[in-house]
Amino acid sequence: MSFIEVNNVWKHYAEAVVLERVNAKVNEGEFITIVGTSGCGKTTFLKMLLGTEAPSRGRILLNGTPIPDEPGADRGIVFQKYSVFPHLTALQNVILAREFEGARLLGKLFGTARQAALQEARAMLQLVGLEHAYNKYPHELSGGMQQRLAIAQALMKQPKVLLLDEPFGALDPGIRADMHQLILDIWQKTHVTIFMITHDLKEGFYLGTRLWVFDKVRLDPQAPSAYGATITYDIPVGHTDRATFNEIDASLKPQAALA
Repeated sequence: MSFIEVNNVWKHYAEAVVLERVNAKVNEGEFITIVGTSGCGKTTFLKMLLGTEAPSRGRILLNGTPIPDEPGADRGIVFQKYSVFPHLTALQNVILAREFEGARLLGKLFGTARQAALQEARAMLQLVGLEHAYNKYPHELSGGMQQRLAIAQALMKQPKVLLLDEPFGALDPGIRADMHQLILDIWQKTHVTIFMITHDLKEGFYLGTRLWVFDKVRLDPQAPSAYGATITYDIPVGHTDRATFNEIDASLKPQAALA
């Protein structure tokens, strides 16, 4: 049995079809990168994995069980915009997940429970290279450091699946290169299963073990919302010839230029 199974998944809002006939199987520990033109349903798919959206038809299974219609500790997410709390230090941001879990009424741990959580949070900040920033607030951190903090937040509850929605899109090229190495190091150390959306095809091939392309195979110019996107390419990284790369790259450019 595959770790994650996507079985004939459709997603539509009223008459607008976003995704159709999406089928895939993913083994535990894979790194799936996802590309596609703007509006083709990539983020919608990620939201269904997270549990904030439900398939209109079909189902997504995690370890043989349908993914609940709500987020859970087994799935962490990092967005392009830094999703950290500005009024909390880096250490406080990371420990928050444990405090909400262990003290739902007060939202704060005490005694040995707090000390254990602090130790775990420090270790997580060390994992993402922020051991020097325990007591710094987000406004004191660079964009790359804030994204490292968001990754530490997402990993604090040791999720089985890490969802990344264009996490490096707002970073300059030099910082992006550092973040590429960071996420690869984390993936190798934790063996977490990763799904990452990117608009950079080269980034997708560099980071992932498999690259998915979301696109529409059916299109009615008179009714552009009548059909949805699906996975048109599912490519093991390292098995792509130049002609296929160019074909995918060309399919992504027209709408990207309009975005």
